[in-house]
Amino acid sequence: MRSRFVSEGDYRNIYAIGDIHGMAGNLEELLDIIPYDPAEDLLVFLGDYIDRGPDSRRVIEMLCRLRSKTENVVFLMGNHEQMFLDFLNGADPLLYFWNGGKATLESYGFREVDYGRYEVFLPDEHRKFFEALIHVLETENYFFVHAGVRPGVDLSEQNEEDLLWIRHEFIYSPEDFGKTVVFGHTPLMDPLVMKNKIGIDTGAVYGRYLTCLRLPDETFFHA
Repeated sequence: MRSRFVSEGDYRNIYAIGDIHGMAGNLEELLDIIPYDPAEDLLVFLGDYIDRGPDSRRVIEMLCRLRSKTENVVFLMGNHEQMFLDFLNGADPLLYFWNGGKATLESYGFREVDYGRYEVFLPDEHRKFFEALIHVLETENYFFVHAGVRPGVDLSEQNEEDLLWIRHEFIYSPEDFGKTVVFGHTPLMDPLVMKNKIGIDTGAVYGRYLTCLRLPDETFFHA
């Protein structure tokens, strides 16, 4: 588990953005409307930047440009980024294709070089972006992660598969995790706000909207 801790006192606000899935237009609109100040605020992306939607390459280009302009931005790993890296490293492509990966390959350009083996025209900067993603951002009061955490397991002992893939065991758990877990991964009609968790994947790629959560005042912005 690759994690990072930051102190909330170092920032005026923390902004967290949910699953983008290649919807570059939604991301562009959302970044235009949130009052994020890169000098005073922290911006956290919860993963699943690619797949299913039409503009995965443009999304990564936007995120790389954002990273080049400020240090106050954190990018988490989603299960779709992990599947993409596995695909690039020679894993069986069927799981990736079944989960919408072909849209990402088409946005970059690709060719089949042998049965089940593909070449993707991925810029080096983009591959480095994917390889640098972390699983968890933690503060004094919040635990930011893509999918959620395993109930009954200490936050420091969570495994990567749960952080990227867990759904119902986490979402329906009333457990006090010690910190509010901010997550995406599971698409919802509207943000889920509970005492122990806040879910902000609101299904942009399914015709809903892309959501940003501002903390600590729990204000939502949508595109």
